[in-house]
Amino acid sequence: MKQQTIILTGGGTAGHVSLNQAILPSLLDLGYDVHYIGSDQGIEKELIGEAFPDVPFYGISSGKLRRYFSMKNFTDPFKVLAGLMQAFRIIKKVKPQVIFSKGGFVSVPVVMAAKLAGVPVVIHESDVTPGLANKIALPFASHIFTIFEETLQHLPKEKATCTGSIIREELFMGDRAKGLSLCSFTTLRPVLLVMGGSLGSVVLNDALRQNLPELVKQFQIIHLCGKGNYDKSFESMSGYKQFEYVTTELPDLLHAADFIVSRAGSNSIFEFLALHKPMLLVPLSAQKSRGDQILNANLFKRQGYAEVLQEEELTKESFKKSVHVLTERKEEMVATMQKTQRPKTPEEMAKLILQYKK
Repeated sequence: MKQQTIILTGGGTAGHVSLNQAILPSLLDLGYDVHYIGSDQGIEKELIGEAFPDVPFYGISSGKLRRYFSMKNFTDPFKVLAGLMQAFRIIKKVKPQVIFSKGGFVSVPVVMAAKLAGVPVVIHESDVTPGLANKIALPFASHIFTIFEETLQHLPKEKATCTGSIIREELFMGDRAKGLSLCSFTTLRPVLLVMGGSLGSVVLNDALRQNLPELVKQFQIIHLCGKGNYDKSFESMSGYKQFEYVTTELPDLLHAADFIVSRAGSNSIFEFLALHKPMLLVPLSAQKSRGDQILNANLFKRQGYAEVLQEEELTKESFKKSVHVLTERKEEMVATMQKTQRPKTPEEMAKLILQYKK
């Protein structure tokens, strides 16, 4: 019997790649020939290429879809059109039975090309409200899966399903002792992990570093500062360990953490929830985004999973105060998190996607 094929797409940030990374091994185990379409400039080429060197990766042209005025709004539609033609040729060559899109700007021409080629598309939305790329892709899709129940009210009922969170199995295999060893930490003080997403966060980095002299008296601090944000002047500080970016080490570092301060991307916060980690969320401001992280963070706060500090209110003092409140609420937060439903496995998600193959 001929091997069946699936194409995965999504990129631009790690959040638009992580679910694809999670389900890819399950698809390979199920005997599928897996291909990936992304952009040459996006982080997806590095993440997929390093983890799955045998999975064919195709880089296509991709234009950003902006809600604000920019001269690039006049040129990027041509990039999208070029990407559509490139994706169409790839799809006709590969002949997949289904395409799965995790979103991001690069996914738009792929989804449109799939419709032209008569290939069913399943898309996934991680945030409370659909992002612009997924809004554009929705008419071309056979089905859309969501993490939040609240997202369903923004989507056609006949082709939307809430799956809940999907968590990478290797996340649960992290080892606290290994995480502490990576940082040369001990078990004598609690560990605070601060991260600003795959690209880092200048405002979070600054707020943390301004408070370091006081915070290291109470915590051992793991800082995922983002590429290009490493500060050599703190290298000798005891109890503080910087990483620009981590991949395979992340599960160990998360297991080592007692508390987490982070942006509010949905993939990350559901991982923290699954591991029962008390979290302080500093969502990306509405001035810098469409406000999706604010919705994610506020929903987690209402459900008792997180403390929230809005970026506009972030100062040296408010950061220190919010971390203190987080430590006081640890037992309450963990107890609430332990009552949540079990997240879906990548294998379960893969099987849901494959229901829509032609």
